[in-house]
Amino acid sequence: MKLVKKILLYVIAIILLLFTSYPFLYMISTSFKTMNEFFVNPFSIIPESFTLDQFASVFEMGLIGYFVNSIIITVSSVVLVVFISALASYPLSRMKFRLNRPLFVIFLVGMMIPIHATLIPIFVMSNNLGFYDKLFALLGPYVAFALPISIFIMTQFMKEIPVELEEAAEMDGAGYWKIFSNVIFPNIVPAISTVVIYNFVHIWNEFIFALILISSPENMPLPIGLQKFYGEFSVNVPGLMAALTLASVPVIIIFIIAQERVVKGLTGGSVKG
Repeated sequence: MKLVKKILLYVIAIILLLFTSYPFLYMISTSFKTMNEFFVNPFSIIPESFTLDQFASVFEMGLIGYFVNSIIITVSSVVLVVFISALASYPLSRMKFRLNRPLFVIFLVGMMIPIHATLIPIFVMSNNLGFYDKLFALLGPYVAFALPISIFIMTQFMKEIPVELEEAAEMDGAGYWKIFSNVIFPNIVPAISTVVIYNFVHIWNEFIFALILISSPENMPLPIGLQKFYGEFSVNVPGLMAALTLASVPVIIIFIIAQERVVKGLTGGSVKG
């Protein structure tokens, strides 16, 4: 009976693996097809003849520039989010003061604000400040909307760090900043990994703010640059799949590096004293 149950679980797992991996495999295989082969057999996984023409056309259409813009704005935003959310989470989780709970609730309310409701105010503000059509104009919205969930994750994780670690550091004469940098920060690496992956994926794929705030091709991030593959009457699907394949590489690398710490960070974490 146990053997049958185990075999059934493996069969279900294999079926789920096929369903979930098919879109990714389809994207990669289509990127090696020509337009003619795609139209003849659009759903085949294995191309009849592998070609790198689509990847060459992707680079000719300026993918590198869009790629670099996305790297700059994504990395900058994630670094700021990690730094600010860690500094905000420290007093919220480790210090007792009257406004502790209300401030934490205010940050949580930020997760309930619909992004689309802020598009017009953010556009007007960016235009008035002279930030419109500049890459760093995306920095403010990206960081602002990433902070609530990031502060929530880090605050919950910091609460699990034993108080004895801080007390030992205080006895050695350490101040708040030294305790934070030498005791708290090294022990929240799982939470940092979770915040990095979550926000990296979201910001890397973000479309609406980039569409509203950026108009010059030289400042466009990758999601906006991919529109070049959409013609007036047709779409270069293999070329688009080649661009998407290259665009997914940074996200996959980030996830592979930090995946072991993601679950631990999401569950609040624990630190052994």
